[in-house]
Amino acid sequence: MTDNTTTQPKIDKAELEARLARLTPLQYEVTQEAGTERAFTGQYWNNHADGTYRCVVCSTPLFDSTTKFESGSGWPSFYDVLANDRIVTHEDRALGMRRIEVRCGTCNAHLGHIFPDGPRPTGLRYCINSASLEFADREAAPGEPAG
Repeated sequence: MTDNTTTQPKIDKAELEARLARLTPLQYEVTQEAGTERAFTGQYWNNHADGTYRCVVCSTPLFDSTTKFESGSGWPSFYDVLANDRIVTHEDRALGMRRIEVRCGTCNAHLGHIFPDGPRPTGLRYCINSASLEFADREAAPGEPAG
């Protein structure tokens, strides 16, 4: 994990603005204002399909469904990322708690938080908002997101 609170998006500003304009109000609140969707309400918390979870803003592949597990938290939970450079993390002291925030390494969108109570082999739980994700089913036609 990297600790970087000032990550600049690795995406063209005009392209980023166009992508942000396509987000729903909830997706914008979560990804741009570090909001949190209510537990058990997100599109992917109970998704069991085979595929890849990508950033809803920039489509960077972040998590594979093979690392998703039932945490009981009400949010999609993963025990690992596809590649460490796909995310950035930093300490979050909001709401009177000390947590580790997870952001997209490409566009700096807020994704969720990491907790040290996940399963083996990492022992980590990436607790991610569905609103920050899009899902690409492995069975879907190339370039066609599913979910």
